[in-house]
Amino acid sequence: MVQKSVTHGVVPAAGRGTRFLPATKAIPKEMLPVVDRPAIEYVAQEATDAGLTDLLIISSSTKHAIDDHFDAVPDLEDALATSGKTELLEAINHYQSLARIHSVRQGHPKGLGHAVYQARQHVGDQPFAVLLPDDLMHPEDPLLRKMLEVRERLGGSVVALLEVTPEQATAYGSADVTPVALDKAGLGDIEGLGEDDVYRLNRVVEKPPIDQVLSKYATVGRYVFDPAIFPILETLEPGRGGEIQLTDAFAKLIDVPAEEGGGVHGVVVRGRRFDTGDKLGYLQALVTLGLEHPTFGPELRQYIEQMGL
Repeated sequence: MVQKSVTHGVVPAAGRGTRFLPATKAIPKEMLPVVDRPAIEYVAQEATDAGLTDLLIISSSTKHAIDDHFDAVPDLEDALATSGKTELLEAINHYQSLARIHSVRQGHPKGLGHAVYQARQHVGDQPFAVLLPDDLMHPEDPLLRKMLEVRERLGGSVVALLEVTPEQATAYGSADVTPVALDKAGLGDIEGLGEDDVYRLNRVVEKPPIDQVLSKYATVGRYVFDPAIFPILETLEPGRGGEIQLTDAFAKLIDVPAEEGGGVHGVVVRGRRFDTGDKLGYLQALVTLGLEHPTFGPELRQYIEQMGL
């Protein structure tokens, strides 16, 4: 079958950010700065670099700042232009070079699966990517691009897989997997893919007890879905925590025939990933990307060394 190219991306950003209170009392968690840009801009840049041209942010009534960030601010633009601050003017207008951004509100917070379902009318019958803003991928990591290429070759859906300990697996979707031979599957020429990087999912369970962890692989915040997931989400019963779980939805796709959009594969995360939904992961992203910043990275490194760290 000829697979449709993926041009749509969905970014669920309606959560309350309670793990970052009080910082997120009035500021959306996705707008917290990672060095000199809000975290969600990194996600939008990643999507654009992977070839997506349309991004839908699933938002809420308290997240106006996200929409404002990806919009014009004429007074500020005029002030920066008048004062000759061209670099800052280019920085605030950078959103114009990103994928076209739209937003819709989730309404009632009924879980990640419910949030993704809000994209159905916007996406229609097209395949689409889902990027969770709590998972910040290093800008040099082409994970999403590789996932899109795997989907284009194999069809169905593709999820990101992370190697975790059994203890860590209890916080994710634990996956039972079978390795895919790249050459036999027609994936051998995809740049950056190694022989142990692609797997077929046989089963996945959301946040299992430690004695029911399925393997060392867990699903994390990058997905490429066939639109066949929407009818499943529409009728899916609440799962763990009384919420509509995205993991429960794509678990059902595993057994759907390929000609109906079924089948799920996974691509292993090999680059650097930061869990910016966690305070420690957020700090790690700040330090790593701060040290790599071309302007003040060297001075930051010198400061850290002077502190004896």
